[in-house]
Amino acid sequence: MAGTAIVWCAVAEVALAQDATTPAEPEVATSAAEESGRRLTTVTVTAQRREESVQDVPLAVTAVTGEQLTELRVENIENISLVSPSITFSKTNSPAASSNIQIRGIGTTGQSRVFEGAVGVFIDGVYRTRSGQALSSFLDIDGLQVLRGPQGTLFGKNTSAGAILLNTTAPNLDEVNGYVTASYGNYNAFDIAGAVNIPVSETFALRVAGSHSEQDGYLENPAGGSENDQNMDSFKVSALWEPSDALSFKLIADYAKEDDEVGYATVDAVDGPLQPLIDGLTLASGLGVPSGNIDDYETSLSTPTANEVEDKGIALLVDWDIGPGTLKSVTAQREYDTVQNADADFTGADILIIEELFNSSFFSQEFTYGGEISGSVNANYLFGAFYSDEELDMGRNLSWGSQAQPFWDVVLGAQGVPAGLSNAAPGTWAREVLVGTAESLAFFTHWDFALNDQFNLITGLRYSEDDKTGSFAYDLFRDPIFDPLAIAGSGPGPEYARNFSDEAVSGTLSLQYRPNADLMYYASYNRGYKAGGVNVDASGAGVPGSSLNPLDTGASADPVFSPETIDAFELGAKVDWMDGAARTNVAVFYNDIKDLQVAQFLGLIFTILNSPEAESYGAEFEHTQALTDYLVWNASATWLPEANYSEDAAIGVLSGRRFPNAPELSANTALNLDYELSGGKALTGLLQVQYSGERYTNTASNLQEDAVTLVNANLGLKFDTGLSVSAFIRNAFDERYVSQHFNTPLQGDDRNGYVVAPRTFGVSVRKTF
Repeated sequence: MAGTAIVWCAVAEVALAQDATTPAEPEVATSAAEESGRRLTTVTVTAQRREESVQDVPLAVTAVTGEQLTELRVENIENISLVSPSITFSKTNSPAASSNIQIRGIGTTGQSRVFEGAVGVFIDGVYRTRSGQALSSFLDIDGLQVLRGPQGTLFGKNTSAGAILLNTTAPNLDEVNGYVTASYGNYNAFDIAGAVNIPVSETFALRVAGSHSEQDGYLENPAGGSENDQNMDSFKVSALWEPSDALSFKLIADYAKEDDEVGYATVDAVDGPLQPLIDGLTLASGLGVPSGNIDDYETSLSTPTANEVEDKGIALLVDWDIGPGTLKSVTAQREYDTVQNADADFTGADILIIEELFNSSFFSQEFTYGGEISGSVNANYLFGAFYSDEELDMGRNLSWGSQAQPFWDVVLGAQGVPAGLSNAAPGTWAREVLVGTAESLAFFTHWDFALNDQFNLITGLRYSEDDKTGSFAYDLFRDPIFDPLAIAGSGPGPEYARNFSDEAVSGTLSLQYRPNADLMYYASYNRGYKAGGVNVDASGAGVPGSSLNPLDTGASADPVFSPETIDAFELGAKVDWMDGAARTNVAVFYNDIKDLQVAQFLGLIFTILNSPEAESYGAEFEHTQALTDYLVWNASATWLPEANYSEDAAIGVLSGRRFPNAPELSANTALNLDYELSGGKALTGLLQVQYSGERYTNTASNLQEDAVTLVNANLGLKFDTGLSVSAFIRNAFDERYVSQHFNTPLQGDDRNGYVVAPRTFGVSVRKTF
């Protein structure tokens, strides 16, 4: 597909060149596209830390405006695949540890409290250390950009797979304006959001925004009611001060709170040998056994989930035109807290209860100085320095439920342990203390040399230092001899405190060629780097072996995991054609990966391993075309024929296998309608089809999900008074499937699954002023 497209671009080059050199007849000098107004607007991005057309940027970028995010109903990172088929997001029970973003199949996968993302999320220039922080509402966002491939010479924090850039709508000094929007849909989904811009003086302005959303869960409890109910509030205040044309200060404070039941309600996907026991205990506790048909979306929990998440921070952005360039500073302080009380056996049996706590305190400072030089050498340049310091304070309190003793009497009895010997009395049996730190320092530079009117050479270099610590200890382990996990050989885990330090050099080199104003080719090499660290978990240093079986001596493990590196090669072409009514971008890429970091949850323990070798290659295609002056067609596709771990016995089930959530083919296509009616009205609409091929769903098993096709649509009226009303539907044909499988705790070969949203629909009203 990509090869054909590049050949096609070469043919287009010839045609465009002929158009540029062949005089047009006067009577046909104006094209049909120009006469009808069917010209695509210029998409401006800041992927190279300066404003420019996306067609001039020599890397793969997808950009959407805040208005387009609203139309697609991309309200947070969870459904970002609506923007591009190259990017996927998934999460399981813990927003702090299990949220994963992947671009072109590459990303941090699995569940770990200490992973930094291979795909970096930058909101207003501030790096977010956990992908789950992007689950907060995209409140008052002006635009989103997805940069594919390693990014290390333009942004403070290095990222090995790509970057997502989000920018808050900035205050302006011109006028009072704003918006309010509200929607209501099935599952009692209610959302309301708004923002207002207030010029205070000729040099100072404020912008205040807020939102509230709530929704009943779409998993049903056979005993009645729903599970996974959601509730979130977000607030943001931005202040702009421009004391002179050369100096500006922007202060942004944000706060988001989630207080709901999300995280532990799942479907039973694969029954293990203990399923009859679990069903019997569920019935004995007075709950219903959920349906074995995944499509019924049923679940039972003996302990309701309480999920509280707070994400707050403040950022100061300073722009100062000084000398020949601009000095920019981004200073940020953030706090991210999660507290979960939940049913850790994920069933209606009352066996294991967990209280999990996570706190991240993060400070970052970035300085950049950039500008351009002209004369004998013409170039845009950037110098930067970045420092960050994160402190992690984590813990788990584990309790046996009222049915833990009969459960373990059966399980251990099958291994010859007399009933009642194990100590699974109700109550707290372990309190774990987990602590970590991460300190990063980097210096980077990026240069874009204009060799002549057609060729540019882009190069950049980065030096990084990372220092991390991690420790695990018990505040309590009630019974190290007769606790069921002590008898089974998995606890108490060895206590430890370890360090990780590393330094690395990475960079970029690319060549850009513009044969004419409407066509651009590029070839690039990027070296991506992602620091290693210390796996902070009860099993991070191994397991002790059975307290009663002298033949079970346990196993030791090294909690330190290695950094990963990516050598990324890319060829691309970007072309505007049909007199500006059509735009086609294509890229082919190859990634050679060393020590790819992978986290695994094995039912009781969390591990982190490095795949010594991995590779991926493929192609991307994006096309936008104004079919008429009121109808625009978009199409995009990502083809990944290879996205595999190497064959290596050390990585177990992953040896030689594809990455999870990396289908061979994924694609989006959409029609956008904006048709003017009489009386100052316009008919608006969207019809979108998403396709995702067969994919693996986990890093600890070989379970897969079949290909799926989703259909989404909007239809509405827009008035010149600023009012718009629309109806929407997502997943119109109610496709039901598992987004991620996982090893069900305490149940051996049993597998549970997190499911996607079923069909949702509703109405939305928006008023701008």
